[in-house]
Amino acid sequence: MPRLSQLTEPIPGDDYSVEPTMTTSIKSRLTKDRWATRLVSVGGAGVIMAVALIFFYLLYEVVPMFRSAQTHHLAEFSQPLHDGSETVHLAVEEQGEYGLRINRDGRMQFFSTADGHPVEQQQLPLPTGAHISAIAGNDPDGGLLALGLSSGSVLVVEYGYRLHFVGDNRQLTPWVEFPYGEQPVELVSGESLTGVAIQSEDENTALIAAAANGELARVRFVAEQSFLGLDDAADIEIEKDHLGRYEGPVCQLLMDRIQQLMVVAGCEGVVSLYRLSDAGAERVYSTPVVQAPVKLTAVEFVSGTYSLLIGDSSGQVQQWFPLFNADRQLELERVRGFKTLPGGAAIRLIVPEERRKGFAVLAEDGQLGIYNTTSERQLLAQQQDKQTRHIAFAPRSNYLLLEQTSGTQTFVQVDNEYPEVSWSALWNQVWYESYDEPDYIWQSSAATNDFEPKFSLTPLVFGTIKAAFYAMLFAMPIAILGAIYTGYFMHPRLRGLVKPAIENMEALPTVIIGFLAGLWLAPALENNLPGLFALMVISVPAVMLLSLLVYQLPSQVRTAIPDGVEVVILIPFVLFLGYLSFSLSGTIEGWIFDGDMRAWINHELGLDFDQRNSVVVGIAMGVAVMPTIFSMTEDAVFGVPKHLTQGSLALGATPWQTLSRVVILTASPGIFSAVMIGLGRAVGETMVVLMATGNTPIMDFNIFSGMRTLAANIAVEMPESEVGSTHYRVLFLAALVLFSLTFVFNTVAELVRQRLRERYSSL
Repeated sequence: MPRLSQLTEPIPGDDYSVEPTMTTSIKSRLTKDRWATRLVSVGGAGVIMAVALIFFYLLYEVVPMFRSAQTHHLAEFSQPLHDGSETVHLAVEEQGEYGLRINRDGRMQFFSTADGHPVEQQQLPLPTGAHISAIAGNDPDGGLLALGLSSGSVLVVEYGYRLHFVGDNRQLTPWVEFPYGEQPVELVSGESLTGVAIQSEDENTALIAAAANGELARVRFVAEQSFLGLDDAADIEIEKDHLGRYEGPVCQLLMDRIQQLMVVAGCEGVVSLYRLSDAGAERVYSTPVVQAPVKLTAVEFVSGTYSLLIGDSSGQVQQWFPLFNADRQLELERVRGFKTLPGGAAIRLIVPEERRKGFAVLAEDGQLGIYNTTSERQLLAQQQDKQTRHIAFAPRSNYLLLEQTSGTQTFVQVDNEYPEVSWSALWNQVWYESYDEPDYIWQSSAATNDFEPKFSLTPLVFGTIKAAFYAMLFAMPIAILGAIYTGYFMHPRLRGLVKPAIENMEALPTVIIGFLAGLWLAPALENNLPGLFALMVISVPAVMLLSLLVYQLPSQVRTAIPDGVEVVILIPFVLFLGYLSFSLSGTIEGWIFDGDMRAWINHELGLDFDQRNSVVVGIAMGVAVMPTIFSMTEDAVFGVPKHLTQGSLALGATPWQTLSRVVILTASPGIFSAVMIGLGRAVGETMVVLMATGNTPIMDFNIFSGMRTLAANIAVEMPESEVGSTHYRVLFLAALVLFSLTFVFNTVAELVRQRLRERYSSL
């Protein structure tokens, strides 16, 4: 056999040579192949790199949420105590520029937190020989202070900072006022006050106090407007009433923000709840919160004045809720305990954050801890000087002021941006304030400032899986069976019309599908619900009956119908079944469901019914993913080599046997890929579930209820989230979870597809 070089040798007498032409053509093809290979490789690597960059960017936005709190030392200075009088109150201005210290003798000192330089000092008008024996601020310290005095009287002080500019320089000037007069209000004559609490709501201020002998008293400052409603015509009416006597020494006294609940913490370890009314106080519940020999050392409200934080001599901090029991009686429930600080020393102070559900703890040995109630995290455990006796948060919780017994003060910056987040808060049940039990809740905002963020991703993942499940339950049978019929049984000319038409449906914007589902399909199904279920029940038996009737026709009639065009008869018949079912919907509803199927579902089945529910989502999203599954499945079925099917038929197998034992098995890798790609699209679908559901993040597999998916949640809440906030980063975490879900689905699909291909490649 001649070699290529021999074939390309020039023929004598010819004026051209084949060898240069052949060599140039081969080199050109090889060059194009190399460039095409490089181009495809670069494109593939670019796609992989883009996907990797998306993953790492999402990770970059998510990781900061799980970092522990950190402190940065800013300043340390000495503030000598006036005449040796100890500090009873410490506070920091919102911007962290000024601090406030109140001594037991009534001296208020405003100072710079940068160097301790005094800004302003003022002596409070205390009665002769009296000193401050108890002090408390409103929720938790909005600038209104109640000073309980050793003389049995109480003085209300309000302070703040006025902002003004001198040129371009911003300056703050402290101010102090006595909104209810400079004369202290006498409550218990001759008895030192051991506890006070004050709250102000809608211009009405209430103050309660406990004396050393257990006497409980209340003062209400009621603002009375004139009939003209002018502020300068307002008068203050002082109402004093006796609230009874508490048996035993009172260690702490608290009152909720709306002035309806009083908490008395006895030094013996019993906490009592009192319901406040115009008539006085009624004790509704008492419970021991510690057991001897452990002693109660600190009790404070969490921001919002709903939860109680209780510290004891063993170093434990617990959170308790007031809840209603089965008899609608109020009682205290222990919700959670927090990790003990190293050393296990007794808790000296609990200082709540003003705008979040966090708090700081100071132990007797100087250990400082920062916690968050929602995430149940210990964010910081740090050893301070053992002489540290007072700590104060800035209102934004970004600064912390500490004071020792010698008067030395330390000012630190606190880096604690995302305390509400933990793995347990994101994925486990959390017992939130005012809830009867732990639950999975997503609620990122509310109208109140003391809102407890609820960032559970579990209901969103559940909603995503639920929506995808019902969509695939609707789309898979129709798409796969339709593709098998189209690719294997349908007449070629009819297939040439049907397949492009269904593939064109894939180009239909999902926003249009969602719009139609929300505004037309949902009301239509609600009004004709019995007809929908009637169609589901009768469609299969009716089609089988039609097939039997066609089979019983005379052979002349049956042979007149070409093979592969049976669908032309079937489609009008199915449409007629749908029309008949929906036409009889009212009759069926009146006959079986007493005229109201929704009420029957609620009362008899115990299921809630929402107009935009899983049925609507399943149909709408099924329509969206159906063209993808159909097209890929049909290609896989039609692509089965003809010699396999023809060989099977030639050996005597029926078309159904050939389909089930040859075609389906050979096409199974492609069918599986179609299903998984459709599932991936259903998981990531946004507009359909956004417009066709109620967007309620609930965990209920009820087919008549809605859901909220990860994709829809991101689309709804990302535009309104603050950049860099916890809400913002949790949405990025939701995107990372969605990314991971689709990645896992696609990876599993590829592995299974390769395994199926290897298994049935020998057919």
